[in-house]
Amino acid sequence: MTDAAHHSHEEYASPHAPMPIELPLDDAEASTDVPLVTQLVRFVVTGAGSGVLDFGVTLLLQYVIGAPYWLAKSIGFICGTTTAYLINRRWTFRAEPSRARFVAVVALYLVTFAVQVGIYSALSHVWEETVLYSFLAYVIAQGTATVINFVVQRAVIFRIR
Repeated sequence: MTDAAHHSHEEYASPHAPMPIELPLDDAEASTDVPLVTQLVRFVVTGAGSGVLDFGVTLLLQYVIGAPYWLAKSIGFICGTTTAYLINRRWTFRAEPSRARFVAVVALYLVTFAVQVGIYSALSHVWEETVLYSFLAYVIAQGTATVINFVVQRAVIFRIR
């Protein structure tokens, strides 16, 4: 056996809290100097994938499990936005981890949560509860929140050091 084989996992352990989950999307050094067009394309790609996750969870909970539309949308939102934040921080905006940024993101997501769930619930209450109308309500709610999200993240949150 070599010396490397004798090393145990414990010697690499740290008494400090673990770092947040990192996604291995790109090994380039973190920088907020990513061009606007690149950020926008990455934001849209990330948003589309996270949106599919959000809407999929929402539909599953609402139509398969039978959860109320507001609860289904709330859980879908949490799944989608958590995924979007992790990818956007690391890939879209190439920002280092930051407690101040995390607090700002939580505040922004609380606002977009209210916007999304509010619009989705209002339209679901007015329209017939079908997959088509749920999809239209989702697109309107998600579109509104996406615009708010991109503007605030680019202009404020990912400029925080």
